[in-house]
Amino acid sequence: MRGIFQGLALVAIGIPIGLGAAYLLTRLISSMLFGVSPTDWPNFTLLPFLLASAALAACYIPARRATKVDPMVALGDE
Repeated sequence: MRGIFQGLALVAIGIPIGLGAAYLLTRLISSMLFGVSPTDWPNFTLLPFLLASAALAACYIPARRATKVDPMVALGDE
């Protein structure tokens, strides 16, 4: 379970940094967008949740698999 929290801690740091950078960079690309505002609310609210859920799955699946391995068998292979 510790691996899940370590992975999600990185996500919790990265998402606000990415949102801040994206918000600042929208000024550069605002002239290239047609029909969409640079700070479109679905992009700045829904996509971080999508990325966080993908990161949760990426952390949870290997951690769950690792808990099913007998520690003596895992140490015996090394």
